[in-house]
Amino acid sequence: MTETFLAEALLPGTSAAGAGTPRLEGARVVFADDDPLTRLDLRHSLEGLGMRVLGEAEDGRQALALARSLRPDLLLLDIMMPQVDGLEAARVARDEHLAAVVLLTGYAEEDMVQKADEAGVLAYLRKPFRPEDLGPALALALGRHRERLALEAQIEDLQGKMEARKLVGRAKALLMERHNLSEREAFYRIQTQSQTLQKPAHEIARAIITASEMGI
Repeated sequence: MTETFLAEALLPGTSAAGAGTPRLEGARVVFADDDPLTRLDLRHSLEGLGMRVLGEAEDGRQALALARSLRPDLLLLDIMMPQVDGLEAARVARDEHLAAVVLLTGYAEEDMVQKADEAGVLAYLRKPFRPEDLGPALALALGRHRERLALEAQIEDLQGKMEARKLVGRAKALLMERHNLSEREAFYRIQTQSQTLQKPAHEIARAIITASEMGI
């Protein structure tokens, strides 16, 4: 009997029936498997779900090349492939933010689940898969991928804001010391230059710091 391993194994606290599961119709997918018959079954099943199959590959290297050029929403990978296997391709896809990755595997050992998680796999299916299992796995992986990207963007934005505050604070201190200004006056000077030059305050602050370091 085919088993479907979704986020219960890879992402604790989620389920296929969770709210906000994205629709698959029109989603773009690239898949890879070294078995021609499996590729044929996959294409038929994916198109049956209303998905756009952008390309198929017989190994991980080809799959990554297709993902880089075609930018799919989902990347479906067999775990055992020549050239580059599914786990290594998943790691690269995660690092390069290529797509949500779903793994096809004939293995269900706990060690494999851990390796898949570490490689950035968001869901995986036990082979031979049932067509009715494919949709929930892909939808869940796509949803988790979008959540991950949103979280990373929020973290990056927060880090950028923290760095900007540090720059402005350092520039204020330099202005206060050099021109005997109060903190409010120093900040007002940075703000005025920002508005005049139509540049963010942290860029003005960085210029002030650079000029100070150069003795200007």
